[in-house]
Amino acid sequence: MPQDPLPEWLRDQRLEVGRRVREARVWANLTQEALAHRLGVERTTIVRIELGITSPPVDRLLAIARELGVPPSQLLPGG
Repeated sequence: MPQDPLPEWLRDQRLEVGRRVREARVWANLTQEALAHRLGVERTTIVRIELGITSPPVDRLLAIARELGVPPSQLLPGG
């Protein structure tokens, strides 16, 4: 079975970003579908970010923060 090439600390950071995106999305009273629509992406993109499967590019993270009405730093670990 191939091992995930990402170090554990990076996986943990991805999970934290995903958790923060989800919390902010719920606080903004948006569904994954609604956020995806506002961003012009598929719902699966939001799912993958929230589950920590993938990291959003900086431009997308900034767009997510804008749509959720939070500062980008709130979506980052340590923010």
